[in-house]
Amino acid sequence: MYTTTSAGIRQGAPTPTAMQKVTAMPTPMRTAMPTPTAMADGTAGAAGPARPAAASAAMPMTMSAESLSPLRAFLRTESASARILVGAVLLALLWANLGPGGYAAFWGWHLAVRVGPLAASLDLRDWVNSGLMTLFFLVVGLEARREFDLGELRERRRLILPAVAGLAGMLVPVLIYLAVNRTGGGAGGWGVAMSSDTALALGVFSVVGRGVPDRIRVFILTVFVIDDVVSLVVIAAAYSRHIDFGALVVAVIAYAGVLATTRLPHPRRKPLFAALAVTVWAALLAGGIDPVVAGLAVGLATSASAPRRDALEEATTLVRLFREQPSPELASEATRGLAGALSANARLQHTFHRVSSYLIVPLFALANAGIAVTPHALRLALTAPISIGIFLGFVLGKPLAVFGAAWAVARFGRGTVRPPVGWGAVLGGGTISGVGFTVSLLIADLAFTGPALAEAKLGVLAAALGAFLVSMLTFRLIGLLPGPARTRALLGTGRQLSDLETPVDPARDHVRGPADAAVTVVEYGDFECPWTQMAAPTARELLARHGDIRYVWRHLPLHDVHPRAQLAAEAAEAAGAQGRFWPMHDLLLAHQDALNLDDLVGHGVRLGLDVDRFRADLLRGRFAGRVAQDVESADRSGVAGTPTFFVNDRRHEGPQDLVALGRAIGEARDQAAALATA
Repeated sequence: MYTTTSAGIRQGAPTPTAMQKVTAMPTPMRTAMPTPTAMADGTAGAAGPARPAAASAAMPMTMSAESLSPLRAFLRTESASARILVGAVLLALLWANLGPGGYAAFWGWHLAVRVGPLAASLDLRDWVNSGLMTLFFLVVGLEARREFDLGELRERRRLILPAVAGLAGMLVPVLIYLAVNRTGGGAGGWGVAMSSDTALALGVFSVVGRGVPDRIRVFILTVFVIDDVVSLVVIAAAYSRHIDFGALVVAVIAYAGVLATTRLPHPRRKPLFAALAVTVWAALLAGGIDPVVAGLAVGLATSASAPRRDALEEATTLVRLFREQPSPELASEATRGLAGALSANARLQHTFHRVSSYLIVPLFALANAGIAVTPHALRLALTAPISIGIFLGFVLGKPLAVFGAAWAVARFGRGTVRPPVGWGAVLGGGTISGVGFTVSLLIADLAFTGPALAEAKLGVLAAALGAFLVSMLTFRLIGLLPGPARTRALLGTGRQLSDLETPVDPARDHVRGPADAAVTVVEYGDFECPWTQMAAPTARELLARHGDIRYVWRHLPLHDVHPRAQLAAEAAEAAGAQGRFWPMHDLLLAHQDALNLDDLVGHGVRLGLDVDRFRADLLRGRFAGRVAQDVESADRSGVAGTPTFFVNDRRHEGPQDLVALGRAIGEARDQAAALATA
């Protein structure tokens, strides 16, 4: 059988089922094991750190490689896909104007699909709008749930301001639209003027907001999430006809089943979850409600969580078992273990996000943006109440509503609720939210036909262009402000949510830099991790360049992949007890191939430690509890890998090179300066 020892996993006779959990955690070797690179006098050899061969062969070992958080990946994908979306819009316009008959005939072609007793017959445009777009709204629901569980909205009070701003940003444009269309037949299309387009708006932001902090993107996305959720509810409630309550009962029962599957383990949940989700979609379609609502509902029901340490260690064990004895059974179990270490939310986002952004949304644009643009049609659109109402609702109503609602909440909340960004960023977010497309065209197709539909589509396209120009002007004006004023306009002076659950304690933590530094950088590291080693020069360079940085090291030995890291961490603590923590820290990272007991004792000799005391501390495990405290603090802060950095208590996402960390530190310094001068 496979067992765990102090040296890791030892191979014996294979077990009948390899999925037996290995609960024992490898402990550090505390017996003398000289390595080939150790010098005769016990000091570390001159050989550089030994990186795992598989790692060096499989991936470029560079700290500038992107390591994207779910939110950053979401924003990056949405921004990039906006370019494809714009291309699809232009292609649809060309197709509709150069071959209008072919465009209408193609998207009007009917396609029937039958699965057992269930059958649906829709034209291609409806298959895109009601079928494929369900996956787009699934991604929206997944991201909303992720923000509720792990993001800015995990502190529920922070939901108040973006929720109010998002709702006001929908209500005011609707009122403006109805004021313009109080007579005539356009009043029924009020829903067209209310919803922002997440993908296109984030694409606009990537152009007009270059260089602005990521926090502003997060605020804008939060407002969009509220917008998308309410828009789908409006579609279901106001733009659905011929309701079949029997089918809706089936949808409710199937959705209850979706919620119940969250208690099942990953391998058993997947097929049942998929079958129930499809049942919800089909029942809503049969019930007369636009089935895209199913995507949002299923996404909101899929919880998000950070990977747990025990799940990651079990996955590592399964991969190691497969490496030692390759077999189809072990490969299957290792795959399930790796997938099961992630939340269902993360797995579904990974599966559908890029497909949704790069294929489904552009396909939706291609199917719906084809409008015959003639001089006569443009003249009618310039004077048509439908087009004017949509344009004014988005370009004027959205920014006024978002800014005004946020100001009212902050004003009447007596300071208890403030925007997480500055007021300039709130205004910029309002102007960007005036970019509507996807849901607007979806509602327009439900509310209008004929010339009125063409007027609505032209109004949506004109509003998107107008919102882009107004947003560019807004951020250009903010950029002209003096430094401190610009920082306050973008970042504000409100309290930021802390990601670091255990505050820095100078009496316990290992700190480099001034105690009153404006910026504190906390690193969770592993002395045997090659990524941590490559981050070490970055940390030293940051301290050398900036005199107002306080750098803190915390231990996170990854026992399952780095069996010598625990003993190395204890060695650093034992050296710290003799006043030599940082020299030992630097020496350990410089010689990752020399971390056995004799190597560590040799490091102690090199640093002039009391070697007998140092060796005794290591053999007794005197500082194992101190290392465990750091590991516990990492678990509370959701840290699962090394190195992980926190800048002024906010987790740093993305590259860990000098440029990226320097940018994050500059933002934190500007924020601190803005708070000091507020």
